[in-house]
Amino acid sequence: MKSNNKELLGIGVLSAIGASLCCITPLLALISGTSGLASAFLWLEPFRPYLIGTTVLVLGFAWYQKLRPKKEMGCNCDEEEKTKFIQSKAFLSIVTVFAILMLCFPYYEEVFYPTTKNKKEMMNKENMKTITLEIEGMTCASCENHVTHALNELEGISKATVSYEQANAVVEFDPSKTTIKKIEKAVNNTGYKVHH
Repeated sequence: MKSNNKELLGIGVLSAIGASLCCITPLLALISGTSGLASAFLWLEPFRPYLIGTTVLVLGFAWYQKLRPKKEMGCNCDEEEKTKFIQSKAFLSIVTVFAILMLCFPYYEEVFYPTTKNKKEMMNKENMKTITLEIEGMTCASCENHVTHALNELEGISKATVSYEQANAVVEFDPSKTTIKKIEKAVNNTGYKVHH
C-alpha cells in the first residue's frame, strides 16, 4: 500500500510537470541560450487539461488516504511506528505545493524573464513603421513573453505587442535601425515561426 502512495505521488508530480512543460520550456531555453528549443514541448499543449486533471485527482486521492481515519488493529504495542519522511504529511505538502506551482506557472512566469535593457535611443517618430506578423506555434502567455523579449532585444524596436490568442505580433520599429527581415529572424529564432 505504501509503495502505491509513492507511485501515485510520482504520477501526480509527473503530471504537474508535464502540464507545465510547454510553458516552462521557453524560459529555460532563454536562460540556457538555446531559444530555438522553446517550442520543443508544444505537442503537450492539447493534453494540458488532462494532465492537470490527473494531477488534481492523484493528489486529492493521496490526501484522502493520508487524512482518512485509520482502523485500529488492536495492537498492544507501546511503540509508535515511525513514518518515513517520504510517507509523511510534510512530504505530501511539499509535493502538493510543488504541483500547484507547476500548474500555475503560466500565470507568474513573466517575473523570471530578464528585463530588457532600457534603450534610450533617439527614434524619429515620423519614420516609425508598424507591422503585424502572423506567428505559428504560440499556445500560452509564456510563448508571448518569450517572443516579446526577443523582439525587445532588437535595436530600433519601439513597441512589440504579442498575442498567442490572435497568433500575431504587432511591432512598431524604426526602419533606419532594423529591418523586417531582422524582426522575422528574431521571432523564428525563438522556435516559433512567422507565417507568410
